[in-house]
Amino acid sequence: MTVPFYKYQGTGNDFIMIDNRQSVFYKNNAKLVSTLCDRRFGIGADGLILLENDALSHFKMVYFNADGNEGSMCGNGGRCTVAFAKYLDIIADTATFTAVDGIHEATIDHDRVSLQMQEVSEIRVKPDCLFLDTGSPHHVQLVKGLADFEVFAEGRKLRYGLYGKSGSNINFVEQLDDTTFAVRTYERGVENETLSCGTGVTAVALAMHKTGKTKVNVVTVKTQGGDLMVEFEQNGGTYRNIHLIGPAKQVFKGEVTC
Repeated sequence: MTVPFYKYQGTGNDFIMIDNRQSVFYKNNAKLVSTLCDRRFGIGADGLILLENDALSHFKMVYFNADGNEGSMCGNGGRCTVAFAKYLDIIADTATFTAVDGIHEATIDHDRVSLQMQEVSEIRVKPDCLFLDTGSPHHVQLVKGLADFEVFAEGRKLRYGLYGKSGSNINFVEQLDDTTFAVRTYERGVENETLSCGTGVTAVALAMHKTGKTKVNVVTVKTQGGDLMVEFEQNGGTYRNIHLIGPAKQVFKGEVTC
């Protein structure tokens, strides 16, 4: 069976997008998904996303990690899915969609997508790191010399050693100024460093505000693949109206035999 696909990227976090409103893709095949995401034997991507019909919103986003397993919320994937929905004429400039962690709202202006994330009420502050869930679990740790930091080795060690079988995404952060931070992320499911992680960027912004590293509610986070912004409000210890903002672009399209 030949299935049309589209390749999208959001600050270097890349995804295979498939319009599955007609159930053209058999999604209970982890091996197929992992093969398609393989950069040598497949199309190559950090994950695969199905856009499907949904009774409660404009569409449903079903996200698979590069290892073939269905994943938790993906922020950049969500932004790319909104751009894909606009390309398919499902939406104009606003959208609501259902993801694994509930319903999200988004706006799109050309290739700039602002995605509302779920509220965050619990941030665990530890002696040398923070832990929070922004749709996916994230470890946030300040380091020096981020450009030369051993992200793969240290991230893999923490992902398995500190958080057990289920694991966590691991973010290493360096502060650049009062409103700007750089981050490099080891992503579970990809099991490697990615150029960008949307839920990780969101986690970094909230964690840095929580610890007083920044006082502003609009934070710029620089990833290896480009810059993202996170806007938020804090009320009574809960972070609300969180928006992940940045570009989402179509790279190419084609067909693949499944």
